[in-house]
Amino acid sequence: MAGSTTTPTLTVFLCLGLCWGLWDHIQAGVPPKPSIWADPGPIISKGIPVTIWCQGSLKVDGYILYKDRGFEPWMTSILETSNNKTGFSIQSMRSQNAGLYQCAYSTGDMVSERSEPLLLVVTGVYRAPFFSAQPGPVVNSGENVSLLCSSQSTLDTVHLLKEEGPEPAQQRKLEWNPYARRWQAVFSVGPVGSTHGGTYRCYGSSSSNPNVWSQPSVPLHLEVTGVYREPSLSAQLGPLMLPGDNLTLQCHSEPGSDRFALTKDEGPNPHPQSLHGQHSPNFPLGPVNFNHGGRYRCYSGHNLSHVWSTPSTPLDILIAGMYKKPSLSAQPGPSVSWGASVTLQCGSEVRADTFHLHRERSLDPPQQLHLQDTAAPSQANFTISPVTWGHNGTYRCYTSHSSPPFQLSQPSDPLELLVSDDQPQDYTVANLIRLGVSGLILVVLGVLLFEAWHSRRRPHNAASS
Repeated sequence: MAGSTTTPTLTVFLCLGLCWGLWDHIQAGVPPKPSIWADPGPIISKGIPVTIWCQGSLKVDGYILYKDRGFEPWMTSILETSNNKTGFSIQSMRSQNAGLYQCAYSTGDMVSERSEPLLLVVTGVYRAPFFSAQPGPVVNSGENVSLLCSSQSTLDTVHLLKEEGPEPAQQRKLEWNPYARRWQAVFSVGPVGSTHGGTYRCYGSSSSNPNVWSQPSVPLHLEVTGVYREPSLSAQLGPLMLPGDNLTLQCHSEPGSDRFALTKDEGPNPHPQSLHGQHSPNFPLGPVNFNHGGRYRCYSGHNLSHVWSTPSTPLDILIAGMYKKPSLSAQPGPSVSWGASVTLQCGSEVRADTFHLHRERSLDPPQQLHLQDTAAPSQANFTISPVTWGHNGTYRCYTSHSSPPFQLSQPSDPLELLVSDDQPQDYTVANLIRLGVSGLILVVLGVLLFEAWHSRRRPHNAASS
């Protein structure tokens, strides 16, 4: 009874608890049962103080706290003035404090029914289990995810708890997983909706002492995507960068979005491992180095911290300067007439399997060509046909390897493509026929108009004569 707020007369309350407990079953008009709750909550870390609150009717003389459905009071409280609630304090939560609690109150010469049971759990007694999600903590709306809680200790039960969730903790028995070589329990979640997003933890316990739990696992943040319309992602200065350039990515979303997240794929796995939000749609990443190369996606959200949009179309950021520069030439030449064709030839003296052609100051990604034969020297031909005014500009080419795909060679020397002003005329037979028919129609219309004007003039001339 350490930490009790009681005063004397425990014997009186012992009698009240036992005698009036019998009256509960036979006496009509027994006071209604009180409510019970714990502050700061029913799951308490070892060593943390906790208060068990009991609230009854307005005219209450005293309160009784029972533990594990026992007949004898575990704590009592006598009120000097009438009060409709009281708190039973536990100064430091320990394993022996865990268990099932109920309370009752006395008013006049009657004792109320016992409250609903309150389960008090103590955590932090054993080592934390390992917690993970398969295929990952970022899940598209409508899909399924498995939360895996495993332990290598002597514990045989695990508990899954969602922070700030109304649902009670889920419980599973550990089973031996021969592939992971550990004791493991699987919690299946899905089809996932917006309400499933949040922070989860798992705990371990023993069947012999089920209300004494381990330390909490590392928190797992389950992010649900695909709830809102996808945003778009762009690079402020374009997707092709040199080391030292300042890189800023911008996430453009529908109105009302106030949270944004950016992910990067560094390998073949297309799924983001985590999402960390911010309030600004601008992500300054520079000055860049070769590690900044990769495939980026962005997400947008509204208020809810674990609910996101569909991912944007991926944006590949390419970092140039890793390998020796290739050469770039134009066939038949860099000066081209409008509507004609030109081939830009990118040649490499070193082994390469991918070639990139980029027009300077363009925000579009470079054109790419992949070669089957990667033996050096090699060449890739980029054909532009027909050439238009939009093809004017300075071009450079780059080479790379399939792995890593986002690190390019140094840029080639610039090549200026000039589109001449003399737009070629179309003198095909069909166009000549169309021109002839159009001229004939104009002549016929002219004759008809003249005849109409002349016919109007005749009566006037006749009257004058």
